[in-house]
Amino acid sequence: MKPTIIATASAHLGFIEGYATRFGEYDLNRDRVLRGAFLKSLIPAKPGRVKMLYQHRVEKPIGRWIGIKEDAQGLFVRGEIFLNTDLGRNVWSLISGGALDGLSIGFRTKKARRSKKGRDLLELDLWEISIVTFPMAPGARINSWQTADGLPVSLMNKQRQAQSLAREVANLRQKLIP
Repeated sequence: MKPTIIATASAHLGFIEGYATRFGEYDLNRDRVLRGAFLKSLIPAKPGRVKMLYQHRVEKPIGRWIGIKEDAQGLFVRGEIFLNTDLGRNVWSLISGGALDGLSIGFRTKKARRSKKGRDLLELDLWEISIVTFPMAPGARINSWQTADGLPVSLMNKQRQAQSLAREVANLRQKLIP
């Protein structure tokens, strides 16, 4: 008789959150998303309409967005990465290891205007939000991730700890090696 294995759905999920874009900040393409740009596309949107992709590749969905909202800072997102897929596990490994933390939006511009530095995006039709290596908007980052067992980890805190440890190692090396 084979043993029965019971797994909850959340055992196959990794949870992330962060900002897909920050309002008022120019991206590397000199576009600036203004507050309210997503309101018309988000309010009537059905769950799952905005896709979670890897590197903007339509053939590489890796999970789903479970929360997308505008707040005072930008477009805040919460998502689930499917860990029962090879790509999901690989991306999760890169996120949890601190090697991948960028977010990027895929959209169609509905209304924009020229500004002194580039273009102000006033109304966007949001299609997808990707986890990326190099985000076009420098402030578009995954701020935290959480494992299925509920242990939250702040990526920024991990990065600060790693930088602090690297400084300590460098100081020790200078003391030990003349």
